[in-house]
Amino acid sequence: MAPSPDGPPDGAAPLSGVRVVEIGAYMAAPFAGMQLADLGAEVIKVESPGTGDPVRANGPFIGSESSPFVRLNRNKRSLAVDLKTTQGAELLRELVGTADVLVENLRPGAMRRLGLGYDDLRATCPRLIYVSASGWGQDGPLAHLPGLDIMAQARSGMMSITGEPDSGPVKAGVPVCDLVCGLYGALAAVSALRARETTGEGQYIDVSLFESAVSLTIWEAGRYFATGEAGQRLGSAHQTNAPYQAVRSRDGWVTVGAITPRTWKDFTTALGLEELLGDPRYATTTARHAHRDTLIPAIEEVTGSLDSAEIVERLDAAGVPCAPIATTDQVFTDRHLTERGFLWDADHPLLGPVRQLGSPMRFSATPARRDTAGPVLGADTVEVLAGLGYAPARISALMADGVVHGPGKEGWGREDTDGTEHGDE
Repeated sequence: MAPSPDGPPDGAAPLSGVRVVEIGAYMAAPFAGMQLADLGAEVIKVESPGTGDPVRANGPFIGSESSPFVRLNRNKRSLAVDLKTTQGAELLRELVGTADVLVENLRPGAMRRLGLGYDDLRATCPRLIYVSASGWGQDGPLAHLPGLDIMAQARSGMMSITGEPDSGPVKAGVPVCDLVCGLYGALAAVSALRARETTGEGQYIDVSLFESAVSLTIWEAGRYFATGEAGQRLGSAHQTNAPYQAVRSRDGWVTVGAITPRTWKDFTTALGLEELLGDPRYATTTARHAHRDTLIPAIEEVTGSLDSAEIVERLDAAGVPCAPIATTDQVFTDRHLTERGFLWDADHPLLGPVRQLGSPMRFSATPARRDTAGPVLGADTVEVLAGLGYAPARISALMADGVVHGPGKEGWGREDTDGTEHGDE
């Protein structure tokens, strides 16, 4: 399948006409696949019969279905096939022959052992774009090790700069390495599609959780390569500017960012802290950062006597960047997100409407796709095989042999799995 040289039809999502095969587990490849599906690609998620993607076994559950799964795998189709069988591997080769992109995040070498590595497929699919996501990359001394998000956060230095100065290291609240790796994988796939328009050839793409995380340490790299200093844990404070952090209020916390001359002046005026303006310790943002030990207590003497809402009201009126620290239940009912239509409901055959987080990419002419929630395991097996030209009798025979499964088998997705072939969390 090849995207139209004229681009998507009017009003269609940007990647309409692109077919993606996803062999993904947990986060990185499925998140990449979700981005491509949101952008209009037909994403066929290839899963093992019986268990499927291990996220299907992660709660909380709504009835028999994993709540995280039906969100992370929206807008996709599910094909349940055993790739460890000769017939299953051959079926996958046929499917890839109709695809533009393959995205996978099995442990490095797992696809090659199945005879489905890039070199195995490119001879007959020279236009294929093959994206491999893993913990540490496809080569190098760490490549053979399992790589979960927290390990990538640890080795990347991210955990060494996260947390309070006098506490132990803390990971980010979300699996940021998994998710950023997925974003890089999706961006790379789209870029390779663009390059293919010129070269006519596909290519292999290697993205890792580790390098994705290290790529985010911009401020820390700037400090180290300029001074040789390692980054430190600063809590919510900025690495070089102040005040740029969370400060206490009477009823919680508020974040502030008064780092330009204008916002610093307006910040002090709004909170009645004008005496700080004449103090040489706080004359510049660099000086304020160096004297945070006295600056922040002075600020919190005032903010600690005010409710968060009042602080935000004052600073908003003064044009000073600020925001209260919201809990996730507040976020998912946020008025701003609601009025912008960020949250939407996807249909699921068993669950009905399933609330989704929207795509942050807003296109004026080719909007992101809003279709279905994550599929039931094997929901599209028969339809996908029929599209490859398989006769009903052959499909029935493959099902009888356990090579493929359709939907409706009791307990699917709830069995334990050891994840031995998975490349990330």
